[in-house]
Amino acid sequence: MVIQDITTPEEGELVVATIKTVKQNGAYADLDEYEGVEGFIFIGEIASGWVKNIRGFVREGQRVICKVMRTRRDGTSMELSLKSVSEERRRGRLQEWKNEQRAQQLLKVLADKVGWEEDATNEQAAELVDAFGGLYAAFEEAAMQEGALQNAGFEGDWMAAFIEIAIENIIPPFVEVRGSLTLSINVNDGVSVIRSALEAAESLTNEAEEIDVKCFYDGAPSYRIELKAPDFKVAETMWEKAIQAVVNHMADAGGEAIAERE
Repeated sequence: MVIQDITTPEEGELVVATIKTVKQNGAYADLDEYEGVEGFIFIGEIASGWVKNIRGFVREGQRVICKVMRTRRDGTSMELSLKSVSEERRRGRLQEWKNEQRAQQLLKVLADKVGWEEDATNEQAAELVDAFGGLYAAFEEAAMQEGALQNAGFEGDWMAAFIEIAIENIIPPFVEVRGSLTLSINVNDGVSVIRSALEAAESLTNEAEEIDVKCFYDGAPSYRIELKAPDFKVAETMWEKAIQAVVNHMADAGGEAIAERE
């Protein structure tokens, strides 16, 4: 399954390519993400400095990251450069490609689980890419934030299976939990009490453990709480602690706090 709406890459774009043929003056490569499109890497674009033996730098079957230097009019071939890609950008682009490959495999698992045919799978994939910028990004967002799909406008029974697969297979940089707070109190220093209650929740922030708790004012009596943690288990635990801190602080001062998860 190839998920690529654009038929050819743009000049300056970094592409994943597989070396097909090595010649004395350069190498031909197929672009992995663009079916039927190939590129040529002139020997002068293989590496910085003099290249005595081109096969010392590239070989048939090797996967490389290249920069598109020029696209021919027919769009089926282009000039590529290896030397214009830094090691950092090469690693980042290759990891991005690997992530998308993995995401496509996960989508196949989802399709088998919910009974999608190929056309339905491709259609749903295109919608996810359009909404999240990439298929892997869709899985990652679902793993980080349980309401990500719904917030993006998706609906259907398949979403539960998608989220389950995402949580089981994707290790996100962090998990985010959001919710709303309704705080009410009828005392002279009510504003100070509410501020202290929210600060009690935010005090659970722990940079060393990658836990971040922030509260925001949405217009009295409504407030918003956003919590980030390294995984769902920690996020759930910290969510309970943060809410309990607010509830206890408000109750001790004679007020009330109602929390609702998004």
